[in-house]
Amino acid sequence: MSEKPASAETTMDNLVALAKRRGFVFQSSEIYGGLNGFFDYGPLGVELKKNIRDCWWNDMVRRRDDVVGLESSIIMHPKVWEASGHVAGFTDPLIDCKVSKQRFRADQLFFAPVVVDDKTVGYVSALESENTTGELQAAAENFKRKKAIQGQLAPVVAKDMTEAKPEEIALIPSPATGEPGSLTPPRAFNMMFETYVGPMRDSSAVAYLRPETAQGMFVDFKNVVDTGRVKLPFGIAQIGKSFRNEITPRNFIFRSREFEQMEMEYFIHEDADWAKCHQEWIDWCRNWLISIGLPESHLSFFSHPKEKLAFYSKGTVDIMFKYPFGVQELWGIAARGNYDLNQHAQASGKSQEYFDEPSKKRFVPHVIEPAVGVDRIFLAVLCAAYTEDEAPDEKGKMEKRIVLKLSPRIAPVKVAVLPLLKNKEQLTQRAKALYAKLKRKYAAFYDDGGAIGRRYRRQDEIGTPWCVTIDFDTIEKPGDTFTLRERDSMKQSRITEAELFALLDEKVY
Repeated sequence: MSEKPASAETTMDNLVALAKRRGFVFQSSEIYGGLNGFFDYGPLGVELKKNIRDCWWNDMVRRRDDVVGLESSIIMHPKVWEASGHVAGFTDPLIDCKVSKQRFRADQLFFAPVVVDDKTVGYVSALESENTTGELQAAAENFKRKKAIQGQLAPVVAKDMTEAKPEEIALIPSPATGEPGSLTPPRAFNMMFETYVGPMRDSSAVAYLRPETAQGMFVDFKNVVDTGRVKLPFGIAQIGKSFRNEITPRNFIFRSREFEQMEMEYFIHEDADWAKCHQEWIDWCRNWLISIGLPESHLSFFSHPKEKLAFYSKGTVDIMFKYPFGVQELWGIAARGNYDLNQHAQASGKSQEYFDEPSKKRFVPHVIEPAVGVDRIFLAVLCAAYTEDEAPDEKGKMEKRIVLKLSPRIAPVKVAVLPLLKNKEQLTQRAKALYAKLKRKYAAFYDDGGAIGRRYRRQDEIGTPWCVTIDFDTIEKPGDTFTLRERDSMKQSRITEAELFALLDEKVY
């Protein structure tokens, strides 16, 4: 993919409109008004999502000798989540506005004292955004102006509401009403969805929809070791649905309540150079994102400060992506030590030790965990691919063209077959014959409706890398060649059937 910056027209409004118009993503239960934080993937969306999963699985599992796969249950024994710390500690700080009845995550709601001539004269607040400090500064200037306060306004110092003192909370205005006095102190809110197993609905039957796929790899660690003929270092990978009762789902599919994860737990010797291994997986993840079309210019890294790490964590680095709503976490790579296996050994009474033949030692392995959400990658590739440019119509007049410059590896449709005219049987027969061969191996599309230029535009908008046009040269001239039209450059050339299949084999996988 080109390293040019995203189109100036790449806004969330444009992306959401395209996703709905072309059948990528729909609001769940839309005919009933929708359900916040839940989404359905349409005909093109399921293809794009499947291609992302397949690329990850092929590169992470099938093309490596040191990673195996797993599919664990969505509902696990509740003691799994007690041992992992999710029952007691999987919480977000929640704040309510007593007037508007709206809820906010305290770590996503920011405030700042309004300081004039070294004296605090009030407070302002703003929800987290790409320019939170700027919004707070503007609000402070507006506060000073409305109150007709004289003096020098100091630059604001933004803090999130988890840092607010009890006496400050009553003075901080609610972002819903703009008035102080209605916000509650932050309180813990467990994000796991509860359900019941069996006929009884009491505490003995409580279970949870998993908030992550990782614990399945830990609780099945010994089963994989005993049956998989694996040796350290090795990984266990899984793709699956997870559920989190987010307080404020937002930014389309970026933060939702039902989502899909691709996680891998890479187990290493207790004496291994964990920092070296950690960096190797950071590099692997970055290179993989580039391989599916994300531009390097949109990727960056964030190393979690040591004072913010969990007590058992050796280090965590997030690969960040520049979305239209700001730079946000895309992929987290954590060095988790042997905390998880030790927790499950203690809670279950079943040893999680591994006997290492080369060192003749028995120990609990340490782990490196690359964890990424399929939906966040889905959104990232749409953001990076969305482009608006100009192309000539049938009469040569330039018009706006919307094109998704998706990598051929993940494009929902790999190639479209287009007979030049739909009322010429020789053209349609040859086109249908080629289409029948292509769709045995690739996601192909047949389209004979409308002018050829309009058909090209439709394929551009859904990200199809190539269109093959069956024209009169195909049936009248020797060589049985087609017109191959490339999506990004719109360049056209002649190609044979054998050359077309060779091109797809090279570029798609």
